[in-house]
Amino acid sequence: MNFEMPQFALAAPEIWLGVMVCVVLIADLFDRSQEGRIAFFLTQVTLLVAIWLAISTHWGGDREITFNGMYVSDSLAAVLKVAIAGLAAVTLGYSRDYLRQRELLKGEFYMLTLIATLGMFVMASASSLLVLYVGLELLSLSLYAMVAFDRDSRIGAEAAMKYFVLGALSSGMLLYGMSMIYGASGSLLIDDIAARAAAGDNLLLMAFGMTFALVGIAFKFGAAPFHMWIPDVYQGAPTAVTAFLGSAPKIAALALFLRLLADGLGQLHDQWQVMAIILAVGSLAVGNLFALVQTNFKRMLAYSTISHIGFLFLGLIAGTDEGYAAALFYAISYGIMAAGGFGMIILLSRKGFEAEMIDDMRGLNDRHSGYALVMLLLMFSMTGIPGTVGFYAKWLVLQALVDAGMVWLAVIAVIFAVIGAFYYLRVLKAVYFDRVESPAPLEAPMGPRVVVAANGGLVLLLGLFPDTLIAICRAAFGL
Repeated sequence: MNFEMPQFALAAPEIWLGVMVCVVLIADLFDRSQEGRIAFFLTQVTLLVAIWLAISTHWGGDREITFNGMYVSDSLAAVLKVAIAGLAAVTLGYSRDYLRQRELLKGEFYMLTLIATLGMFVMASASSLLVLYVGLELLSLSLYAMVAFDRDSRIGAEAAMKYFVLGALSSGMLLYGMSMIYGASGSLLIDDIAARAAAGDNLLLMAFGMTFALVGIAFKFGAAPFHMWIPDVYQGAPTAVTAFLGSAPKIAALALFLRLLADGLGQLHDQWQVMAIILAVGSLAVGNLFALVQTNFKRMLAYSTISHIGFLFLGLIAGTDEGYAAALFYAISYGIMAAGGFGMIILLSRKGFEAEMIDDMRGLNDRHSGYALVMLLLMFSMTGIPGTVGFYAKWLVLQALVDAGMVWLAVIAVIFAVIGAFYYLRVLKAVYFDRVESPAPLEAPMGPRVVVAANGGLVLLLGLFPDTLIAICRAAFGL
């Protein structure tokens, strides 16, 4: 076997994150304020530099593979990494004051966030089954610890245990599927697997492996019927953790799907398409119907996540570059919306009170019209109303389905989108039409207020001018 010197410069984003994990941990030891101030600012700088490195090393150049075929540098990796790091920075902007009020603000939180981000970066550039799995475990183990970060919370400990058990089960399914794919192809490299699939070698064994792999990926997405962990984990984890969990890792799950199934097993599209349709329709049905009866806002957003994952799968089902680009646009758009939704909960909460019930939103317009406007934009965007980024996300997915000749599936998606409008508008009813006897003005630190205003503005801006983001997502697939 010929050894080729790796191009370390291509892996600069991952190297940078790995080094800064150690720097943040050590710097926190010398922070006399005990509020994680140094760790917070170092983490935000780390994420911003990681965005710059991802753009400078991956975007616009030719597709390059290094580390003996295990690491790929292309425009898709750049878009995925920028979205992941950007969403991580936004959710950390929301979380600092929330964690400080609950005496949870420790440097370990930022270290775990960076390790999870590193795992997602590794998945975005993985060109080997082994590297994909290492990145996934880096992400998963960090998230298990973050969900249980409040050690005094019994519901948090229960959620973390459920997440750990089901996450370990899904990882085992994925690993078993990967082992079968390796047995069928004789290689761990995704390009070699794609070549063997195109040649028609051992397709039956490869299809079995693909089935187990898709089940593992569906667990990571939270698609029905593998969604059972999402509502309990979203509700039980600290809201600062839920905001992170509900945004950036969805981009990483999409990266896992695109690298393994789209790049490696694209020749088996007809086989995994049927299973993906079942996952999509099941997620749309379970997410929207169960969300209708929720009174807890975090659980409602959890079931809403399941329905959005169903929509995201619709773009992947098309099996075309246009469909993959639509799914990428949808994942980024949903990450922005989810960060804003959980950010609003953080903004309205205070020590000893979690604003996680829909009734806690009552009279929000009377208490702070600016927050009410942001909530209006977020709920409209999740519904898919024109003028917000959520409309274009749904439109592009439906267009990809119609172009692929799957009009019936597009009709089903529209029907469930109409059903989903009810529970989003129910939140706005509480915000604008329900009254409280003595509305007290809301007070929040400047940091989260700036972040939530920027978050709401981004939803509106991308809804009015979506062309740039759409072009970036299409360029990631060479369109």
